[in-house]
Amino acid sequence: MCKNPSAASLKNLVLNQSDIIDIRDCYEKTGIETILNTLDEELVGLQNVKSRVREISSVLLFDRIRELQELSTLQTSLHMSFTGRPGTGKTSVAGKIGLVLRNLGFLTKGHITTVTREDMVGQYVGHTAPKTKECLNQATGGMLFIDEAHHLYKPDNERDYGSEAIELLLQVMENQREDLIFVFSGGKDKIDNFFNSNPGISSRIGNHVDFVDYNTDELVDITKFLLNNEVRYKFNEKTVEILRFYIDQLQDFPAFSNVRTIKIFINQLLSYQSIRLEQELINNGSLTYQDLTYIKPEDFQYFTEGDFINIIGSENIKLYN
Repeated sequence: MCKNPSAASLKNLVLNQSDIIDIRDCYEKTGIETILNTLDEELVGLQNVKSRVREISSVLLFDRIRELQELSTLQTSLHMSFTGRPGTGKTSVAGKIGLVLRNLGFLTKGHITTVTREDMVGQYVGHTAPKTKECLNQATGGMLFIDEAHHLYKPDNERDYGSEAIELLLQVMENQREDLIFVFSGGKDKIDNFFNSNPGISSRIGNHVDFVDYNTDELVDITKFLLNNEVRYKFNEKTVEILRFYIDQLQDFPAFSNVRTIKIFINQLLSYQSIRLEQELINNGSLTYQDLTYIKPEDFQYFTEGDFINIIGSENIKLYN
């Protein structure tokens, strides 16, 4: 078990044979309940993911309790795969799991180091090993989150060095059993193919979490949250109606990336709000604080089909009239 100050509360989980286990009390003593509640509050939807994270947390908690009573433990792998389209909260969820693992003493820090193929794979002989080792060093004590992990493997290119990075990962997964956990992330079909081509990695994955796309209602709620809570803008029901009109269409495109796409759309909307405000300033000579913080239905009139090439990679969008 890793030694760290955050795991001090684990001593409270040492029981006598006559003690009754209060699982809710255990959750509170280790801070896991707070972490899971924060996950519920910060992420809209994703009920299947939240349930899966709670299941994983329960298994780890009971395993730790059994270890502290000097009973046999599961000895399961903590490495994970996260599958789903971009923008579905995979990195955010990994961050919360990292905190759970830290509080239970499986990790000393619980931080997330996010990397891609470019961070790990070199372009010439002798370049890949140092890059990969640097990523591993940065992640030690926490989780190495490999985004679009399937890009590591390019079987059609004999001169590709991704296989060298994979071999180094396998060595660490086999020999360094503590204080470093891998998360292989990407689209489900692509990650499945990656695992089929690299059974050594697949056999060392202990937990699989599938992230489904948000539905329209969830995306509308997320958009409202981003506007109201993060940038403190106000809006009326007509604005929400127009937001839903565009979100319904954006979801149908293959390039749709859930929250990532929504954020690009919001940035464009705020740009057009600024254009409207500039015109109102010219016409009225002044603006109020409320003017600056209000998104109006008129702000959508500036959108053109061409704007959506940047937002979704296509201009085949019906504009709101």
